[in-house]
Amino acid sequence: MNANSTPRAGRDLAVTATLARLLERLEHSVQPVDPVQYRSVVLHLVHEFEDLPSEELKPVLDAFPAASELYENLHYQHAGLCRSGLDSAMGAELQARQVIERARAQAAGPNTSRKGTDVQH
Repeated sequence: MNANSTPRAGRDLAVTATLARLLERLEHSVQPVDPVQYRSVVLHLVHEFEDLPSEELKPVLDAFPAASELYENLHYQHAGLCRSGLDSAMGAELQARQVIERARAQAAGPNTSRKGTDVQH
């Protein structure tokens, strides 16, 4: 057994988590983000993803949605949207349907929404 394997993996995961945390902060920044800095963080994180097995990345990806989305996009050709929750996708679809139905009702005009309330002469 190599005595350096566990500490090295821990250090690599710590670097990955730090970069993931930084990406999350950049994603949610209210201040404009320098594109060069953003790209640098993403490229470094991609490099870290390459060095670690996916099972070791799971806690980091679960904790940082921006890193999870990046990881998912990198592996889309093989696994699709493997990290996106089905519940959130279904919820988004239901919300979209509700918005579309409200828009259709508004487009139909006030006469159809107030059926039976018109005064007849």
